[in-house]
Amino acid sequence: MQTHSLANVVALISHPGEPRIFSLSEAQELLPVIRKLTASASRELDPCQLRMRQLLNCDPRLAPLELEFETIIRKWVERIQRLGVTVSGLWQIGFDTGEGYLCWRYPELRLAYFRGYGESLDSRRRLSEVIQEYQPDWAVL
Repeated sequence: MQTHSLANVVALISHPGEPRIFSLSEAQELLPVIRKLTASASRELDPCQLRMRQLLNCDPRLAPLELEFETIIRKWVERIQRLGVTVSGLWQIGFDTGEGYLCWRYPELRLAYFRGYGESLDSRRRLSEVIQEYQPDWAVL
């Protein structure tokens, strides 16, 4: 697996909401960048979540923390989408293959799952099984 140079990553940046079609190798190449962005956002969000859990719902200090929470998440979503990747949930993404999504959730170490369009994240299948069964074009390295 290659590591991305900054120039390669910058070349991949697009407008938010413009997903692109990925091959398995392209997704694997971009995953370290996604992991780094997600780990950073998760670390930034942790103290905010901890403070929020310590407050009652009626506490006036909760509103600014909710705004901080939302800002961190929105920034992460925008960064991920600018890479052409689909955000499926908090710290969950999908690389569109044209036939479904290569799925990843933080803190997984590698791309190991696939789900078809319209399928829930709970229905993810092992990537190795999908490749063996269907031998899709996007999996050719």
